[in-house]
Parts: sequence; structure tokens; C-alpha cells
Amino acid sequence: MTDSDTPTDSTAPSVGTAPSVSTAAGDGETPPHARRRIVVGVGGGIAAYKACSLVRLFTEAGHDVRVIPTESALEFVGAATFEALSGHRVDTGVFEDVPAVPHVRLGQQADLVVVAPATADLLARAAHGRADDLLTATLLTARCPVVFAPAMHTEMWEHPATAENVAVLRRRGATVIEPASGRLTGKDTGAGRLPEPAEIATIATLLLERDDAVPRDLEGVRVLVTAGGTREPVDPVRFLGNRSSGKQGYALARLAAQRGARVVLVSGYTAGLDEPAAVDTVHVKTALDMREAVEKHAADADAIVMAAAVADFRPTVTAVSKIKKGDGEPDAIPLAKNPDILAGIVESRSAGTLDADTVIVGFAAETGDENGDVLTYARAKLARKGCDLLVVNAVGEGKAFEVDDNDGWLLGADGSECALEHGSKSLMASRVLDAVAQRVVRSRDEHT
Repeated sequence: MTDSDTPTDSTAPSVGTAPSVSTAAGDGETPPHARRRIVVGVGGGIAAYKACSLVRLFTEAGHDVRVIPTESALEFVGAATFEALSGHRVDTGVFEDVPAVPHVRLGQQADLVVVAPATADLLARAAHGRADDLLTATLLTARCPVVFAPAMHTEMWEHPATAENVAVLRRRGATVIEPASGRLTGKDTGAGRLPEPAEIATIATLLLERDDAVPRDLEGVRVLVTAGGTREPVDPVRFLGNRSSGKQGYALARLAAQRGARVVLVSGYTAGLDEPAAVDTVHVKTALDMREAVEKHAADADAIVMAAAVADFRPTVTAVSKIKKGDGEPDAIPLAKNPDILAGIVESRSAGTLDADTVIVGFAAETGDENGDVLTYARAKLARKGCDLLVVNAVGEGKAFEVDDNDGWLLGADGSECALEHGSKSLMASRVLDAVAQRVVRSRDEHT
């Protein structure tokens, strides 16, 4: 099998040995340096109930969580619920527990502030520096990463006033997550739905790993991402496949959208992943399906990131009924070679079907043997494929596939080579996108 789940970093140390893997704590433990003080602000919207799951995700990860709801948020979820989940008292006003000066201390001491849901009213008050309750006062004193996860009706999200408030907050260094599209209050649907708590937690904790805000350096850039594994049917029951979870590709699509890109995600089979917010997802089954979808959307893309694990081979014939054991079972299943989708995209660019400035990123899952190590094979693959960047994983038990973290190398056609530090797949995705953004921006500068 080929092209798999992988990592990335354009600022990591030079290649030499495999990136080091941090020592994990015991089961259920969080290393002392990883335990953070997180403030979860809750605005007064129907999506406030999802904040309960967000608090639980943070506390189960070992963090110290304080919940600060607005008065209107408590109309949707009671203080007792947040107190039980966080283990801390819940206040809303600046005159409660005055000796502790919470309206100053909570923000000063926080390592991360996450506001979910962030209503239109709350975004407006934050953008204008209001401090008329405990949450907005905390936002003014916080000097740590701040994340807003908006939730409101589509008309409110698209209103120029909200757009300007979001722009103001982003200019000041806050991360404002792009909302999802879907069912809103009542029968309404559209953009403005709160992303799922796991997605909010993933983006928020990435800021702790990167120690900066999610940049908006892909505004207006069109990005095509492939993810997951393909399945090549043998009969109605069996298939040829691989161990790809799709987590790396989904992380790439999610973060590209949050960095301002217009993203199309071509997804094969995954480990039951939720579709990323603000991303157009196209689901496919086989390698041929994936090639067709990629060719359809590639012409509009400024960057193409091929993170899917595409099967190298498929049965030449798919049995119409289940192949039974015993008499009549085949001695062998003839296979045909699947098309190399990445190579085909590079050829299209060379032929002028794609824009010559399209940035193409490949992924490689490699193992070493007596003839060479992982990087030896990766360098050869980069030269053979002709892409601009190649993300390389050393695969094996507990590495790359079906796990939440990753490391590896990023090789460039210009001869650059960077080791990628061990971390979450979101961190790896952010490093890949750093390199993609640099190339897209450089290309645009050359043409202006």
C-alpha cells in the first residue's frame, strides 16, 4: 500500500536520526508540565449544552478547568452541572468571591481560554473591550492563547457587524474558529453551528503545542486534501485495504479551513471521524473513485495535499457472491495495479492541465531494510514522484497508523529536509501547512 497518514514541520531540526518520542506518563496520568489551567467561557446560546462535553474532554486530559458562564448561559445549563464537571465553583459576576479578585486572577493565571459557544453578543462585547461580567473581564486580563468558537444563526454570523468583530479579535491575536454548517435552532440550517466539542478541543490544545494563534495565512487559498484508506472489493464481504485511520488527513483539512482556506476533502474510509467544520467533504470508496474525485477538484486547487492511503492493487474481478471456503475457492486472486494518483497530478501540472504554481504535497509510509533506511527510500520516492513536498513516516506497530500522535520528516524538492518533532497529528498538520503557506505566498508574491 502507499501514501499514508503522516506528520510535518518546516521549522524542526535538520534530518539525521528519527525524531525522539517523548516518554509517556502512566495510564491515566498527565505529565506535570502538560497539566494546564484552562478557562472555559460559556455564552448564552442553545449550544451551551455542548460546553459540558468540552469541559469533560479537558478534565479527562488531566487539565485544571474553571468554567465561567454568562448569566444567560445559566438559563440553558445550570451552575451545578459545570461545578460537578470541573470540580470548581461557578461564578458569573465580578462581585462574587471578591477577596480572591477572580475577575483579574482567572485571566492572569490561565494557560488557555476557550469560549464555546461564543454568541454574537459575546463576540461584540469582547471585540469592544467590555468588562461587564466575569467572563469579559477575564478576557481582558488573559495573556494566554484565547479561542472563540462561534455559534449563532447564519444571518447573525454573516452580518457585517459580526464579521468586523471577528476581524478585530483576530487582529488582536485571538483564534476565532470557523463554525460548522448544519442544523441550527428549530428547522433552520446553515453556517453558524458550533463545531463538535472534540474539534474545538483539538484546535485549542494545538495552540498550547504551537504556543501561538492559528494564523490566517491561507485566506482565499483553495486546498484539496485526500484522507483515509481505500477499499478494493474482493466479494460482497471482503476487500483489500489498509490500516489508515484518516486522522492525519482530517487534521490537515480542519486546520487549512481554520487558516482561511476553502477546502475540499476527498475522504476514503476512516475510523468513524466527524467531518471537519467549514470543509466540503466528498466520500469515496475505491482508488478509482478517489482518482476521479481528485481529478474533478484538482484544477481549482492552489495546493493539493495527498494524505490518503491508497491501495496499490485491486482484484481484477469482484465476485458477485461471497467466496466460500472449500470446493470452488480460488487458489489465487489476480490483482491489477491501481493508478498512482499523486504521480498523475504531477503529470497534469507538467502538461499544463493544472496551474504551474499548484503546490503538491505527497505522503509516504516507509520502512527500512538491509538495502536502505527510511530516508533513503523517501528521497528516492520524492525524486520519482516529482511533488514539491513529501511527508515521511517510519511505520510499524504503534507508529503513524491508528494512533493520535506522529512524527517524521518533511522533504522538499528544493533539497530541504526537516525532522518533525513528536506531537499530535494536528501539530504535524500545522507544520505541513506552514510549509504550504510559505510556498503559496512566495508564488503569489512572484506574480505581483
